[in-house]
Amino acid sequence: MDDTATLIPLEAVEPDMIEALLDRAFGTDRHARTAYKVRDGVDWLPALSFAALDAHEMLVGTIQTWPVALTDDQERRHPMLMVGPVAVVPEHQGEGFGHALMAAMTGALDPKAALPQVMVGDPDYYNRFGFIAAPAQGWTLPGPFEQKRLLVRAPNPAVLPESGTLGPWRG
Repeated sequence: MDDTATLIPLEAVEPDMIEALLDRAFGTDRHARTAYKVRDGVDWLPALSFAALDAHEMLVGTIQTWPVALTDDQERRHPMLMVGPVAVVPEHQGEGFGHALMAAMTGALDPKAALPQVMVGDPDYYNRFGFIAAPAQGWTLPGPFEQKRLLVRAPNPAVLPESGTLGPWRG
């Protein structure tokens, strides 16, 4: 991402523009993915969701963060944040926009009260941001997924439940 690019709050972007960017990055069939079922019926969190604009002020990337919960085997709900989609239009991938969006989201977290963050993503890419698969190996999602792609970032992963099902947060 060059010095003329800008990050702005996602809420400053028209919803239709966000949807068009996500369609370009992930395809129009993206709503069938399991990650959409995990966050079904909840809205993304404005304070933790951002957009990237290129030097021409064109929308080239977005990151959204959602309230979710892990329901453990005793039916206790553990609040978490689901990161994603992290999307960059194909012609700007590899230019640092994804990295900048991730840095903005993690930088916006309150370090004294940060909830665990989860995502479904490429471990080779997201490990650099502290996301690991090990704590989530006993977790399930409401649809098909690759276990190695369910990633968690937490101050102390050892305190997370060993098993449970991830789904939308409904307080």
